[in-house]
Amino acid sequence: MSDASRIAVDHVFADPNLLRQALTHRSYGVSNNERLEFVGDAVLNCAVALSLYERFPALPEGDLSRARAHLVNRETLALVARRLGLGGAIRLGEGELRSGGTDRPSILADAMEAVIGAVFLDGGFDAARRAIDAAYADVLREADPATLGKDPKTRLQEWLQSRRRSVPEYVIVATSGEAHAQQFLVECRIAELSIVVRGNGASRRTAEQDAALKALDAVRQTDPQARG
Repeated sequence: MSDASRIAVDHVFADPNLLRQALTHRSYGVSNNERLEFVGDAVLNCAVALSLYERFPALPEGDLSRARAHLVNRETLALVARRLGLGGAIRLGEGELRSGGTDRPSILADAMEAVIGAVFLDGGFDAARRAIDAAYADVLREADPATLGKDPKTRLQEWLQSRRRSVPEYVIVATSGEAHAQQFLVECRIAELSIVVRGNGASRRTAEQDAALKALDAVRQTDPQARG
């Protein structure tokens, strides 16, 4: 049973049914979040574009487009959704629950967009933008126009190489689930820095990217200058 009250979205809903629908996957019932996801996708793109335009006044259009694409892609949306605690609040059918759907990037990303759509319909664009800015606060604070748009594996490797460190090693630790809904667990190991982190995803690539993102977080803790 989901509990929408646990999610950390910066908006108080006048119509709580909108949030409930936003957190309902199509596997759960007919009144699902797909239409809200459609609206949220458009609102998110607009709000992120405005934030980047204001934050980086000297950045040319091509770089702004690349940065926006990175910030609204599935991996970043899933990361933001996890930070807001969406996974445990999404209503899923039994099959999706058994196959680990509460942490599947595609489901998290779709729910994140749907929640944004729900906030927009409930409170208008200003409310949606406030919620988006709050949800993306950490991501935007760490944003560097030189690295935005580069995937986590590339950013991690470039940071290590710039400091003459060995490249990380990625190792599949486990796989689970049916063939059509497999989940991969991957370790990212940086021996020189004694860093070992794990990432998961519906493919080896997405699991490696998830692990690399966590490795970047670990690197930031050991080196405050690491913004990659």
